[in-house]
Amino acid sequence: MWRSDGWTARVVKNEDDDGWAVAMFKDGESEPALVGPWTMGRDKKNPKPLDINAFHTLVKTAREFVRRSEQQRHAELHQSITVTAGSTRVTVCLDIVPDEDNPYAMLSAKDEGDELLAEVRVAPSFKLNRSIAVAWAEGGFVRPGER
Repeated sequence: MWRSDGWTARVVKNEDDDGWAVAMFKDGESEPALVGPWTMGRDKKNPKPLDINAFHTLVKTAREFVRRSEQQRHAELHQSITVTAGSTRVTVCLDIVPDEDNPYAMLSAKDEGDELLAEVRVAPSFKLNRSIAVAWAEGGFVRPGER
């Protein structure tokens, strides 16, 4: 086991087979951020020792994995499309609030000066696409589905 830079690497028995795995834990987290296979030692029974170079590589990999996961999660929860309605450029945004008990989403429209033009609450399953954004902006921001 190695611990440094806010991370802990722990070599563990792989539950799925006879091999070993390395689990990377971010400090303060109970679940590993990343788990990957680990090399067997020369005796073919025990894991290869974890060294400082391997640890630094694992930290870099785990940080990148966490960063990409956060970016993907953000992209799933926040979408925006810019369209032209008449002579005005409007950015339509869908922001999903993943509340455990009552998830919802907010559909909003802003002008080029970032001034809020309209905002309505919609189902978290609402799908934003270019044709919906154009229709909403050109229709005077009437709640989607109420025409």
